Amino acid sequence: MSASSPVAVSVQPATLADIPTIITLAEATWEPTYRFILSKEQIDYMYRVIYTPASLHRQMTDDQHSFLLLLVEGHPAGYASFSPLLTGEDLYKLHKIYVLPSHQGQGLGQRLVEEVENAVRAAGGHTLELNVNRYNPAVSFYERLGYQRHSEDDIPIGPYWMNDFILRKELA
Repeated sequence: MSASSPVAVSVQPATLADIPTIITLAEATWEPTYRFILSKEQIDYMYRVIYTPASLHRQMTDDQHSFLLLLVEGHPAGYASFSPLLTGEDLYKLHKIYVLPSHQGQGLGQRLVEEVENAVRAAGGHTLELNVNRYNPAVSFYERLGYQRHSEDDIPIGPYWMNDFILRKELA
């Protein structure tokens, strides 16, 4: 394939059968995303809480998180998850969005966010909210996509804290 050939990119809903794929992607993205922000102990702890097969199964079923898989040339390269927030039927939360480090900087994260926004609109949502660590360089990525700082939150997770901005975007 020449450098000028278009790359086939698609996004599809993930199912319970995709849990092993999500775990494989998480293993490749989690530590590089947080190594300069959180301690290794906190990264390992949070990963064990969020990314066990049982935890992902619960997120997809009981918690009603919708997962999307990003495919590049038919190969998994990222994922996202979102759900309605209990506090309002038109307010949704983007829980996760990760793109393999080897695929970052190619507009794929933006494509994945746009796919989530489209799915939220289709479900009747008007606002999308997300948490991002206050020290995560991704804050500027979200702001470029139109997300604005709504508030700050310090959330306990086991013996650790997540120090987050809560960003929101009104979906037209």
